[in-house]
Amino acid sequence: MLDSRCYRVVPPTLVVALMLMMLPLPDWAQAFRPDWVTLVVIYWIMAVPENVGVTVAWIFGLLLDVTQGSILGQHAIGLVLVAYLVQLQYLRIRVYSLVQQSLVVFVLLMIKQLLVLWVNGIVGQAPDDLASYFLPSLMGAIIWPWLFVILRDIRRRFTHTKIF
Repeated sequence: MLDSRCYRVVPPTLVVALMLMMLPLPDWAQAFRPDWVTLVVIYWIMAVPENVGVTVAWIFGLLLDVTQGSILGQHAIGLVLVAYLVQLQYLRIRVYSLVQQSLVVFVLLMIKQLLVLWVNGIVGQAPDDLASYFLPSLMGAIIWPWLFVILRDIRRRFTHTKIF
């Protein structure tokens, strides 16, 4: 049974993550921007796997493609693959320490980034600088513990309020 309280908190956090991806940054800082949407999707699949899954990942992946001006479907496919992998192992990942979770998140973000790089290479848009593809994964792994704690507190605050 779907929890209606989940719909009050999951979409707004995903929209904020999408907005953080659209936030203009200086050229030198672009490589350090973590993949906010993927991080938030990973969290919500781990926290409420019965409400958030591959479909949500697909929708927000397409939105990410549109907002980033990338090839339609490349981020969506990457997000779906990450969502599927997290759904397979979410019980195991949840019991890991935050440091271990950060390592898992790093691997998941790298898988997505490599898929995006592969698609860009196929269409002839491969970047000159590969660091711009791998630094976001590292930054995502570094901020994961803080993001996890913030989203957990938001989730707990909304699950303990009454719905009228």
